[in-house]
This record gives sequence, C-alpha cells and structure tokens, in this order.
Amino acid sequence: MHQEKRYSELSEHELRQEIATLQEKARKAEQLGRVNEFAVLERKVLMARAYLISPDSFEPGEIYELEGDPGQYFKIDYLNGVFAWGYRLKGDGKEEAVPISMLRRVK
Repeated sequence: MHQEKRYSELSEHELRQEIATLQEKARKAEQLGRVNEFAVLERKVLMARAYLISPDSFEPGEIYELEGDPGQYFKIDYLNGVFAWGYRLKGDGKEEAVPISMLRRVK
C-alpha cells in the first residue's frame, strides 16, 4: 500500500507540484459545482503553501491581515510549526490557529 508523504517531508519542488495538482483539482471541482470539495482543496493548497514559508518571517505580537478575508486581522501570540496561534481582531477573542500562508503583513 502506498503511504502518502506529509507536507513537512516534501521538498520545495514536490510541494510546488502538489500545489499545482491541488489547484487544478479545485478548479475542476468549482466548475462542477462541488462547493465542499472545492473548499477542502483550497484549504489543502493553503497548508501546502505554509510549508514553503519560513515561520521566522512572522513575529509574535504583530498583527497580520488574513488572506481571502479583507479587513480581518489576526494578532499572533505564538508560532508552532507552520501555524500561527492567536486571535482575530474584532473577533470573539477565542484563540485559534491559522496556517502562516494565510497571513499578510500589514503595510
């Protein structure tokens, strides 16, 4: 039986190939109106992209904009691997984790 590799075990080249494959599958799912499948594939793309980014480029205590959610901001309390833990500004104050690929530096 073939065992899938974790994103953390893939090389940069393999990650880029996986992202391209997932984006193509997502495009097809969207065309076919498979909303749930599309959403899952988009999340997988975000996760794979997170492994292409250095967590060192993010600072706890800083505020970042959430990609794909204009006007929503996220304050990082701490980082754990490719996840930033913190809370959304104007949110309910509950701690949550987001892949670092969802965060954009506020200019």
